[in-house]
Parts: sequence; C-alpha cells; structure tokens
Amino acid sequence: MSKRVHKVFSEVAHQYELVNHALTFGLDIPWRRRAAQVAASGGGTLWLEVCSGTGEMAVNLKKLAASETKIVVSDFSMAMVSKASEKGELDTATISLADSQQLPFPDNTFDLVVISFATRNITLTRTKLKMFLCEFYRVLKPGGRFINLETSQPSSTPIRIALHLYTKQVVKLVGRIISGSKTGYAYLAHTISRFINAEELSEILYESGFSSVNYIKMTFGVVAIHRAVK
Repeated sequence: MSKRVHKVFSEVAHQYELVNHALTFGLDIPWRRRAAQVAASGGGTLWLEVCSGTGEMAVNLKKLAASETKIVVSDFSMAMVSKASEKGELDTATISLADSQQLPFPDNTFDLVVISFATRNITLTRTKLKMFLCEFYRVLKPGGRFINLETSQPSSTPIRIALHLYTKQVVKLVGRIISGSKTGYAYLAHTISRFINAEELSEILYESGFSSVNYIKMTFGVVAIHRAVK
C-alpha cells in the first residue's frame, strides 16, 4: 500500500465506523451482513479477511462461522488493527498486521478470503488490481471462495450521476467534519466515483485466475457483492 493510503486510514480510524454509518444512512450494516451470509454459506475451517479495517465484517463472519472455524483478520494500518482488537467478538480471532499486496501466508491456506469496501482503495488501475487479486487467489485453497463487497457504478445514468454528486458534495464535507481529517474523505470520495462497475470487476476476476464469478447488486447498483472460486 502507498504511504498516502496508509496516512488516510490512520487519520480516520478513530471515527471510521461512525462516518460510514452516517454517509450510507446505516445501509453499510445490512450490506455487510448480506456479504457475510454469502461468504459463510460455503463453510470451511479457515477464513481470512483482508483490509479488515476496524473489523466490522469480521464480526459478521464470526456470528455465522461454525465453532471449529478460525478467522484471521488482517490490515496494513496499525490504527485500524488496534480498533479491531478492541472488539470482544473477535477475542478468538487472529489479528495480523499485513499488506494485502504481499500476504504473510503460504499458498493454498484459506477456504475463504473476504474484502469489504477496500478494493477501490487498493488501486484504481486494472493492472495493479489484478496483482492484488492474484495474491488473494494464491492464499486460497483449490475450491476456496473469494468474496468482494464494494461500491459500484449504477447502470442507471440518473442514479449514477446522483451518486457522484453525493460523493463529491457530501462525503468529503461530512467525512471531514466527523473524522477531523481534511484529506481522508476527499480521497475516499474520489475512489468511489472512479471505481469500475460490477461487470468489469467480474472480467478482472476471471483474468486473475478465478472461475464461477457472479455478483449481486444492491441498492440500485450502488454496491455489489462478487463471489469467485479458485
């Protein structure tokens, strides 16, 4: 991860969950819950969440995991990892400080890899995104699943325009007021409007080696859940 992105997430960690809830009108909560349900439906005994942030998705996964399933939570930001470690629900999870571009895990380790609302912040270029996806592919077992929850580009032009106006005018302002970071939510708003649509992300997943790629659009296509198999 770049130093710029690391600085952004270090600055916003203390109010990250509150800002997300405010800016999505609380919709990020059911979005994560639905993605966790999709992720957990395939079972497995070892799950990894990358770019976990404050651990909200990991908590959802923990609620759905079987008693024998172990969950590993990883993020590159110490500030985010510290917030995740404070959650009592994750007291049995392994929390790891790790860069998602070079994960400290052997090949063919996990039954499940999950990422939520972080893919667009990893990189906005197709080539670099494939590099990260190939790393996620590497640590998955054959037959393992990759679940990606991320903002998307609505197919409806009026809704897409409204989304871009909202991120430009509201996300930066409200994010700055609540978090206190002048640059953090300006950057995050920028990545929302620049990120690819669900169809293109599916193509990149196939190009990265995954198979059986499908996706679910939610809230008029503002977000999408992708599921892919190694």
